Amino acid sequence: MLEIRGTLRRVLAQVALTLLVLPFAFPLVAMVQGSLGGDGFGNYAAVLALPELRLFFRNSLVIAAGTVALAYACTMLAAFAFAKLQLRWKEALFYVMLLALTMPSAALTVPLYITVQRIGLLDNYLSVILPLVALAIPFNVLLARAYVAGLPEELFEAAKLDGCGTLRTFWYLVLPLTRPISAVVVVWTFVASWNEYLLPLLFLQSPDKQVITQLPQFFTSQYGSDQAKIIAGAVVVALPTVIVYLALQRFFERGLTAGALK
Repeated sequence: MLEIRGTLRRVLAQVALTLLVLPFAFPLVAMVQGSLGGDGFGNYAAVLALPELRLFFRNSLVIAAGTVALAYACTMLAAFAFAKLQLRWKEALFYVMLLALTMPSAALTVPLYITVQRIGLLDNYLSVILPLVALAIPFNVLLARAYVAGLPEELFEAAKLDGCGTLRTFWYLVLPLTRPISAVVVVWTFVASWNEYLLPLLFLQSPDKQVITQLPQFFTSQYGSDQAKIIAGAVVVALPTVIVYLALQRFFERGLTAGALK
């Protein structure tokens, strides 16, 4: 961790960091203020009183949990394989996988819909979970591979001498030592899956399978909309992602820094 010495340097650093944070903090403050317009906290009461809230929350939680679990398992296995295993053409395969980062998700909507329809997964949670997992894996592996590659090689040699196979090494060595980067994978995947709007709207056609990002639409109509309640609904939707980040903040910051530098 860098240490800034001298009072003047600390003051300048604090001012610089504050100025950098302001553009990101201002929209959040404006959103909270907008949600309190009109009826004040009554806007939140109206949102929480919606009978569909619990159902939509459950559906979003199922999709987010499934996406996080599959993406985490695939990411860490792939990162371990790309970083430490002796595999043929692994570098070429890694860069081929990274080509997926250049593809905008909107361009995949029509092919995904046709594929989901043909395999009979329409109106199934998997029709949303599997595409979200596929979209999350490339960038997650990019970070996790760098972190795993930075683990001391002596640890893997010692595990091999102790008779650990590939799976035991992964389970008892890699997973415990990669908790910081695991937090990054979990937080980013959860945020992406929780905030997803388009895929559930297209693939989950039953009203009882809609997700929480559809919540603000209950305060709109063809004749107008209640902007304060819409913004209050957006705040409610955003709260779980904030809670997840705060819970994993310590690991998230360590993992993001290590994954970017190693």
